[in-house]
Amino acid sequence: MPLYQKKHVLHISNDYRSTHSKHVVTKQTTRKSSSQSVKQVQAKATEAMAEPAYTIPAFRERSADDVEEYQRVSTHVGKGLAAIQQELHRMRVATKTQVDKLALNREVQEMMTKKVEMQEEAHKLPDFLVALRSHTVWEKTPVKLFCTVQGHPRPIVKWFKGGVPVNPLSAPGKYKIESKYGVHSLIISRCVVSDTAEYSAVATNTHGSATSTATVTVKRPAGGAISSQLPGQVPFLSEIHPSKLEITLLDRFGVTFGVEGTSISLVCTMVVVPDLPNVPPLAQWYRDDKLLKPCELAEMKVGGGVASLTLPHLAKDDEGLYTLRMWTKDGTAEHSAYLFVTDAVPSVSGAPGAPMSIKAYDINKDYVLVAWKPPNTTNEAAISGYFVDKREAGSDTWSQCNDAPLKICKYPVHGLSAGHSYHFRVRAVNSAGISRPSRKSDRVTALEPAESERLQVVKLDGKHEVVIKADDLEGPPSAPGQVVATRNTKSSVFVTWDPPKHPNHLMGYYIDALAAGSKQWIPCNHKPYKHTRFVVHGLVPGETYVFRVQAVNVYGLSDESQESSPITVEPALSTPSSPFGITMLSCDGSSMTVAWKSPKHCGGSKINAYYVDKRNADSLVWKEVNTAAVKERIYVVENLTEGNFYEFKIQAGNLAGVGVPSAPSTPLKCEAWTMAEPGPAYDLSFSEVRGDSLVILWKAPVYSGASAVTGYLVDMAKKGSSDFVTLNAEAVSHRYLQVSGLEEGESYVFKVRAVNAEGLGKSSPASEPVCAKALPGTKEIVCGVDEDTGDIFLSFDACEISETSKFVWSKNYKPMADSGKVSITTEGRRSKLTFSSPDKEDLGSYSVVVTDTDGVSSSHTVSEDALNSMLELSYNIRHPIVPLKQGLTYEILEKGHVRFWLQALKLTPAVSYRFIVNDKEVSSSDSQKISHDVASGVIQMTVDHFTKACEGTYTVQIHDGKAKNQTSLVLVGDVFKAALKEAEFQRKEHIRKQGPHFSEYLSFYVEEDCTVMLVCKVANVKKESAFHWFKDDEEIVLDVAPNVMSGSCALPIPMFSRKDQGIYKATVSDDRGKDSTLFDVSGQVFDDIINAIAHIAGTSASELVLQCTPEGIRLQCYMKYYTEEMRTSWFHRDSKVASSEKMRIGGTAEMAWMQICDPSDKEKGQYSIQVLDATKSHTRAFDLSGQAYTDAYEEYLRLKAAAFAEKNRGRVVGGLPDVVTIMEKKSLSLTCTVWGDPTPEVTWFKNEQEVASSEHTKITFEGGKFASLVITTVTSEDSGKYSINVRNKYGGEFVEITVSVYKHGEEIPEPKLGQMSRGSAAAAAPPPKSPAPPPKSPAPPPKTPTPSVKSPTPAPSLKTPTPASTPTPKSPTPTPKSPTPTPKSPTPTRSVKSPTPPRFMKSPTPPRK
Repeated sequence: MPLYQKKHVLHISNDYRSTHSKHVVTKQTTRKSSSQSVKQVQAKATEAMAEPAYTIPAFRERSADDVEEYQRVSTHVGKGLAAIQQELHRMRVATKTQVDKLALNREVQEMMTKKVEMQEEAHKLPDFLVALRSHTVWEKTPVKLFCTVQGHPRPIVKWFKGGVPVNPLSAPGKYKIESKYGVHSLIISRCVVSDTAEYSAVATNTHGSATSTATVTVKRPAGGAISSQLPGQVPFLSEIHPSKLEITLLDRFGVTFGVEGTSISLVCTMVVVPDLPNVPPLAQWYRDDKLLKPCELAEMKVGGGVASLTLPHLAKDDEGLYTLRMWTKDGTAEHSAYLFVTDAVPSVSGAPGAPMSIKAYDINKDYVLVAWKPPNTTNEAAISGYFVDKREAGSDTWSQCNDAPLKICKYPVHGLSAGHSYHFRVRAVNSAGISRPSRKSDRVTALEPAESERLQVVKLDGKHEVVIKADDLEGPPSAPGQVVATRNTKSSVFVTWDPPKHPNHLMGYYIDALAAGSKQWIPCNHKPYKHTRFVVHGLVPGETYVFRVQAVNVYGLSDESQESSPITVEPALSTPSSPFGITMLSCDGSSMTVAWKSPKHCGGSKINAYYVDKRNADSLVWKEVNTAAVKERIYVVENLTEGNFYEFKIQAGNLAGVGVPSAPSTPLKCEAWTMAEPGPAYDLSFSEVRGDSLVILWKAPVYSGASAVTGYLVDMAKKGSSDFVTLNAEAVSHRYLQVSGLEEGESYVFKVRAVNAEGLGKSSPASEPVCAKALPGTKEIVCGVDEDTGDIFLSFDACEISETSKFVWSKNYKPMADSGKVSITTEGRRSKLTFSSPDKEDLGSYSVVVTDTDGVSSSHTVSEDALNSMLELSYNIRHPIVPLKQGLTYEILEKGHVRFWLQALKLTPAVSYRFIVNDKEVSSSDSQKISHDVASGVIQMTVDHFTKACEGTYTVQIHDGKAKNQTSLVLVGDVFKAALKEAEFQRKEHIRKQGPHFSEYLSFYVEEDCTVMLVCKVANVKKESAFHWFKDDEEIVLDVAPNVMSGSCALPIPMFSRKDQGIYKATVSDDRGKDSTLFDVSGQVFDDIINAIAHIAGTSASELVLQCTPEGIRLQCYMKYYTEEMRTSWFHRDSKVASSEKMRIGGTAEMAWMQICDPSDKEKGQYSIQVLDATKSHTRAFDLSGQAYTDAYEEYLRLKAAAFAEKNRGRVVGGLPDVVTIMEKKSLSLTCTVWGDPTPEVTWFKNEQEVASSEHTKITFEGGKFASLVITTVTSEDSGKYSINVRNKYGGEFVEITVSVYKHGEEIPEPKLGQMSRGSAAAAAPPPKSPAPPPKSPAPPPKTPTPSVKSPTPAPSLKTPTPASTPTPKSPTPTPKSPTPTPKSPTPTRSVKSPTPPRFMKSPTPPRK
């Protein structure tokens, strides 16, 4: 926030900066001399105050007898006489008209409240602070020229018209010359055309002279014959009503602060006589001496006693000195104040402020020259250029005119259309971004130029053409000269500087301020200021600043000037304003006790004297009461006449002299007070004013009545209201009251009434209105304990202070000073109250008031709990210990080293400490290193060789300044043994890690396919390092050797089951050493692995699938892997099912199943399987009821019948070869074993022709089991295809044999069926005598290890969900065993033909794909 927004103060016009003396400034000790010269000066001062003359009415003139009679009567009539005298006084005051009274009172009030600047002691040339201003007026209207001049000695001002002195006596009534309060004016009444001329004011003193000139142009209305106009005139005045009005300005607008984009109003109230509704006064508003006209950017209103100017859309173009000029009968009434406009928040942080004063020059039909003023940059990056935008009038679209940023503040905009109107705006650019756009320019119409100037085209960066005047080719101005800052008011400083040596068409200046202790410059103005003197407003009272100035032209800003000397913001030294609020506190008939309130403005110096004057109410002559200065604001005026009325006035004095007297008090009657009730309290003051509360204080009545005062009642009312409300129901005995529940921003007045045993006394005079609003930056009292000394203190930082300010501390609102209990120190804005030995007597409410401020104050209540807490903290500070974050402890490091350490919250570099082990101090050495770190607060000792001798007690003693501490660690017994064991382990670990070693020991995880992986990590290995796996001390050799260089090795265990339990070991070794790791896969580890497998298997489990078999109905659940070690349960209707002959439970590696043997209706219902892992269960269900059960049962019966037929059909059990090769004349015997129930029939065929038994071919069938075909002498004709057909009612089997006969000496022919020939052996083999037992069908080799299944019925092949009616030994899964053994052929079946082909039926539940 800019510094001038911190606190708004009323603007004091520079018209009153010149020092004037209306009173004699003498030393206070000699002020009351009786010399005639002093009386003359006082008489002149009284005359200057314009006190109205008073003539004693005829009816009040009395003879000596009348006077004696009057005094006799007055003792009896008392109050009646007082009423008569008050009425006579009112009639005397009312002799002047209301308008004169208002004007006079206003002038006196302004004279009393304005601060008069003390003349500088050094000699000074005359200087015009406010120069003359040119005027243009209509004929027969008045005009007033005024100026303000300073210098020492005080200059004499003479007026000239066209170089000829102005003589008021030459034309009586025409000219009037005035000099009041440092403002010199020349009033010309009823101007005529001949008064058009150049007027000059020449100020002269012993050191030189100064001149200020202005032109007055008198214009005649339309039709007049004479008109005159001089160069340099101000804009013409608008038409005014030819009336004569008397106008007195009342409440005036002060220095105002606004922000870009917001709105603001400048308002001035006034009294207009006569106040005619149809004849409003003429109000003119000026900004920097330029007349403003009503428009959308400046709204003006006048009427109803108010003149206002509203700026609805503020821009920095609006910054400047605003003047309201009201035309009156005697000339003009004027008021001026400065408006500051700050930059709005930029769209990009760090971007510059917007440019201003956008104007178009050299207007042509196709281009115009746009110029502007650069913004001020204090803390932002330097401006790198500008962008110019344009838009046609009536359009809302802006277009950018230049592609690259411009370096100077002028740019020719080309490409305009003749006759079209345009607006322009400019944006500034720096490294942070682009500023907000400036205010748009006035409308410009592209037409032929009205005038030509000497122009020149300049190229910037080789491509951008800028048209400027040849005289402008000079660059930025040079830096301004010396900057001087002087005191002005308590919140403003007057800054002057020397102009730059090379102005280069100067646009103005930017002024910056820097507060002491800050590094950030703050802009004081946001629009270039043309003069070399500036009043910086809004400064922090009592703060110290330095100032610098930069000059501005079309090329930008100059270098900064040298900084001014530091200056503290204090008001200029002047005499104090007048006291006020004179009231009578007591009277005994011959003396009066009067009191008054201190002046509102002390004049920049402490008030050290008060002087009281009195006069009889019937007299105009004031008499001095006290010759010696009075320092208190109460005084007993003696030697009075009882029954008379007296008036009093007070003057205050300081180092600058005696100020103006107060307004006379109301007439006070000298009459002895005899009432029993107490008199009024007085000197009401306020402290700790906040938004909703305040504290009111007062002093006890001087007159206590018939008995002592016992309490007080406080009444309150809102400002302007007479409805007072009593705040306290019961009288308070102390002389202060905390008032709460106020409305923020509202003003209140208060009265206090004293109470004694006789009743309620007089009310005090109403207080001055007080606004319930905290001062900006208000701070509260801080209660704390000094960290260095332990002292308990109260500290207060004032938000405002002056050179004469003092901090007044009070306890329970009774002033206190340095004593044995407390001491008070003040430095700058901070005051500190320190308790020496606080105890319960120090409990209470403490307050502080900063004098000579606008009520800076605060309070704090010290409670018992707070005091006890602070006493405890104080003791800890005065008897400090080194606070520990961690007491002495130990930790085992690598290599087996042991570190003993502690950590303090805070250590200083001066810390010292000792390590004591078993009552012996130890020092740092190679085997035990002692060190500390101040930053972390760690103190440590590292023992390299920790042995049994290290058992004992360890202590550390710390000294840090005044603080100390001690901490111990007992390391004995089991605690020491554990530490020693850990140290030895770490030592061995360190040795182990010198060679190849395991950085992570064996552990397991289960992959998604349920393969168990044993993994470990190795470190410090090389290519030659060997890695081996072992189970129960037997080495496991993998197909691919482990790669130790990868840092990780793994052993896969597929299809994990109980057989994989055991102790697994991994070793790594090379020439540097060997390391091993063991992993016991049993017990809990085994259970964890099974749970991990169960989790994956259960998650992957399919829904239950129905499968029918000849034995019954089977429910199957497919999953990634199944093993009987998994916690798997089957349920039927929520009842757990155990494996039995009726309900058989089993599984394979890919599924779990439950078979219902010989099902019946009892087995209907809901079936489910539950797979449990370590944390959750996985459930799958199937409803075996209804149609599903019916279909499954029918399929079961069909399969059962087919299995029975397959079991009992006729078949060849074994004995026949596939191919027989035999030589002629040999004997061939084809013999086989057949089986069937009932006994099958056997038929032999040769080349598909049935063979009958004969001598050559003998066929036999013995015992229903053994069938044979024997050829005794084989010939070549016996070659061919032989076959046997074995059949009964359930079916049969057809087996073929190929017989090849060759002659003796021929090569044995190759077998035709591609299988091993067994004919040679079979040819000579006799028929078997007994049947061979049916061998088991050989099982095919498994792809992966398959766990054994306890169920007698293994699962069928997954490839054929429904078993075929005949066995298929070529299937990769062995044919399931039947409860009744089925005999098999010793050779694989070649061709199977059943008389009844098998039927195929779909299962009720489709098989898994």
